Order: sequence, then C-alpha cells, then structure tokens
Amino acid sequence: MIAVVLILLPGLALSAQAGDVPGLPHLAQRHGATQLIVDGQPFLMRAGELENSSASSLPYLETLWPKFEAMHFNSLIAPVYWNLIEPQQGQFDFSTVDGLIEGARAHDMRLVLLWFGSWKNSMSSYVPAWVKRDSRRYPRARRSDGTPMEILSALDQANLQADSVAFVALMKHLKQIDGERHTVVMVQVENEVGMIPEARDHGPLADAAFHAPVPTALTDYLSKHKEILAPGLKAAWRAQGFKTGADWEDTFGAGEQTDELFTAWTEGRYTGEVAAAGKAVYPLPLYVNAALIRPGKRPGEYPSGGPLPHLFDVWRAAAPAVDFLAPDIYFPNFTEWAEKYALPGKPFLIPETGRVSGAQMGANGLYAYAHLNAMGYSPYAPEFLSPDDAKALGQAYDVVEQLTPLILAHQGSGKMVGMLPRTQFDGSVDLSPQTFVFGDYKVTASYRKPGSASIGAKIDADTSTTHGGLIIQTGPNDFWFAGTGITVYFEPPGKGRSAVGIESIREGRFINGQWVPGREMNGDDTNQGRHLSLPDDEFSIRRVTLYHYD
Repeated sequence: MIAVVLILLPGLALSAQAGDVPGLPHLAQRHGATQLIVDGQPFLMRAGELENSSASSLPYLETLWPKFEAMHFNSLIAPVYWNLIEPQQGQFDFSTVDGLIEGARAHDMRLVLLWFGSWKNSMSSYVPAWVKRDSRRYPRARRSDGTPMEILSALDQANLQADSVAFVALMKHLKQIDGERHTVVMVQVENEVGMIPEARDHGPLADAAFHAPVPTALTDYLSKHKEILAPGLKAAWRAQGFKTGADWEDTFGAGEQTDELFTAWTEGRYTGEVAAAGKAVYPLPLYVNAALIRPGKRPGEYPSGGPLPHLFDVWRAAAPAVDFLAPDIYFPNFTEWAEKYALPGKPFLIPETGRVSGAQMGANGLYAYAHLNAMGYSPYAPEFLSPDDAKALGQAYDVVEQLTPLILAHQGSGKMVGMLPRTQFDGSVDLSPQTFVFGDYKVTASYRKPGSASIGAKIDADTSTTHGGLIIQTGPNDFWFAGTGITVYFEPPGKGRSAVGIESIREGRFINGQWVPGREMNGDDTNQGRHLSLPDDEFSIRRVTLYHYD
C-alpha cells in the first residue's frame, strides 16, 4: 500500500487545490477568518449531527427531515457506513448515500458526510463482515497481554488498503453524482480515532514499529516547528536531547506519554493516507474529529492518540491531507475546549456537542459563530431532542439564520464578539460581567438581573436562566445584539466627563434579508435608558444606536 500512496501523493498537490475545480466547496481566508465557500459564497452551517444509526434506514430518515426544517437547519452531518457501502469486497452499494443526498436536496440542505470506516469511537464496529471475519488477513490491535481487540491495527497495510479503496470509491461516487450540485460540502475521515483501553497497540507489527527508529517524516516536522511545539511534547523530546534516528522510547522517553505519541502517529498516518487517497480524486474539505479528555484520565482511559491539543503537532505531521481537526464537546467547560481548537489561521467547526439544554446549545452556538469564527455548529442527535429543547435550539438557529450575512461579513474583523459565561468541568458557572471595547464605547454584559432602580438596589440579583449571545458593530455608533438572558450596559472606554446614552433600541426581524423593525424599546424595557435587556427564555435581536453626551 505504501507504494500506492506514494504514487497518489504527488498528484494530490495538484488535484487537492479546490481552485482548480470550479465551484467546488473549499476553505478560504476572508478578513481574518477561515470560511467554508460553497458555490462561490461563504456558507455558515446551522447543523445537527444524526445519531449514529439514523442514516442507515432511508424510510426512518424520511421521518426526520421535517423536524430539522422546523429547527432552521441548513445542513446535516450524517454517517455513511463502510459495511453498508461495500457488503462484499469490491461490490459497492451507494443506495443509502444516494438517498441521503436526495433527501437533503429535497429539503434544501447541505451535507457533511462522516466516513465510518476503520474506526468509529476507536472501535472497528462499522467495517464490513468480510473484514471482521478474516482477522488473519485484516489483523486486529492487541492489548499488552496479547488479547486481540475489535480494533483494526493501524500498522497493517491490508487494513489500510481496504479502507482506502472503499473511501476512494465513495469520493469518486460523490464526484459523479454531486460534482455539480455540491450538496455534500465536506467529509469527516473516520470517527473519534484513538486507542482504548490501553495507550497503544501491542500487536507484533506495532511492537516492531515501536522499537524501530521514529520516522523521519515526524522528527523532521518536529525539528522544523521546534519553537512552537506543544509544551509536553517538546519537554519529552528535549529530555532525550532532541534525538533523531532512535526508537520511540529513546526519542521521547518510556511511559504512557510515548505510547500515546506512537498511537497518534500510527493512527494519524493511516487516517491521513485514507484522506489523501480520497482527496486525490475529489478534493472536498476533509477533517478529523476528537473525543476529549475528562480531568484526571490517562491515555487509554480516553481514546489515546486522537487529534487532541497536546497531539496536534503529531497529527499535522502524520496527516497533511486533513484540512483541520475538530472537537466533539460534551463537557460543561465548553469555552475552554472550543478555544483550544479555534486557533488563529485555522478552520474551526464543532461537529458534535450536547448534554446541555436546547437553550444552552443555542447560546453556545451564538458564541462559537461570533467569538471563535466557527464555520459550523452541530448538536448531536437532534432527532431525539425533547419538544422544548428542539424549540429553543430552533429559535436560536432562527436568529442565526437572520443574522448570517452580518456574521459572515464580520467574522475575523474585530467588530464582533460572543457573550457566554465560562463554565468549569464540575458545572460551576462564572457569572462575572464581561467587558468589550468597540471604538468609543465600552460594553459590559451582565448575566445577573439588575435590581430595581426605583428602590435603590445596588446589587444585581441572581438568575438561573440560560445566558449567551453576540454583538456586531456595524457603524461607529451602531450595533446589533442577539441572544438571551443578558443585561448590557454602556459607558466610555476611558475616564472623562462624557457619558454614553442610548439613542434607540428596536426589536425586529430580518425578513428576506431586510430588517423589519418592531417596537421602539427606550422606556421601561431599558429601565428608562439605563441598559439593554435581552430577555430570558427566548432568543431575540435588538438594533441599538448609542451617543455621547457631556
């Protein structure tokens, strides 16, 4: 297989350039943000990711489209399954893929496809039966005691060859049936790659590679990027004298950390070669997603070697055909994890998130689009949300849909921010006010209800509602606010005699791209001009004009 990959990679340098394929979905830098370009225009994904089994039955899937439309989705992230696509080796059946694409077109949605190939949540549960039943030809990873696991070995070329052939067939099929329509805008390669319950494969091929010299492709990359490597990786390599040409333990030291580096390289290399083979025939944007780490867990207690922040350097060296790495955020500390992946100059997408209320999903999404330049956001298993949660998420996505032209125009510009209290892993929420400066104005977002001015209250009252939103500055004195559960105060950015007043606050909606103002809200709704309120338990938009006075 290695020889085949080496033949494909030189061509990849040409064919993987989306600019060579007119109108092909691609990633592009626009005013400081990386955006997804579809049919020549930036596209902001309001998505949901299907539960793992939902796309395996087209009749079942047909019952879901109306739910997604009601929640204002414009895209869907959906699995495609190796075992259903290639039930017999070399015989391909794309009926589930075709039905998924036809359904998306009928409901005016775009698709991101998840390749459930060699690994899904570390395990090889979606490989075809002809692979599962022939472990001699398609060997498994092994635990340190020699026990085989239901995980394909990333060191075996037959495994890589079989996965690559199927993925190439999928990408060729997409090019054939969707190369002009561009319903499919992106593909995820594998799913939550990593090794459990141990930090690395201990099969004979893996042990031989572990005791062989670390590949020069990795050490050359690390040498080139030595000054900006992840601290733990750099420290481990430094402790061994930045050695090259030695085995893994002599290069990085003995222990679980090195075992995990080995897994990141081997599974990253395998995933990257599958990606490169598919991209050579149809260069859609490709990404890999990560299962994150609970505090205190060790490699193998979480999927060891996945595309996690402390392993970014290894994955970038191992899989250059992968365009970006994305987090699946299910932990309460949403902002902390999102910020680790929303790096300057890098594409940012949240393909999976959940385990919070629908309202909190909506608030997190507004923050991701505005503050972190996300090109897409996607709660997991939206088909199973409760009616209240579906309504809340749909209301938030309705606001995003209305504001999409403004969001896309202002991502990366410094004129847009997200408002969201920081939550710790234990669920504790910091409701401290957050302050932002826009030119001549300092804007403070408070997540507590203000006390009544009429009784001289000095301390804001506690509130348990969902909080989150965004601010977009469109002129020196003109702003758009959207969100829920926030009170906003305005003042000059520095000390002086001048003060800031609210000239006007209007509620309203964008209808067919045109702002249709509703009520003027300068009276009791603003406590007689003292602040802006984004009401609890609903997502709304406010247009605000400010002024200075002495």
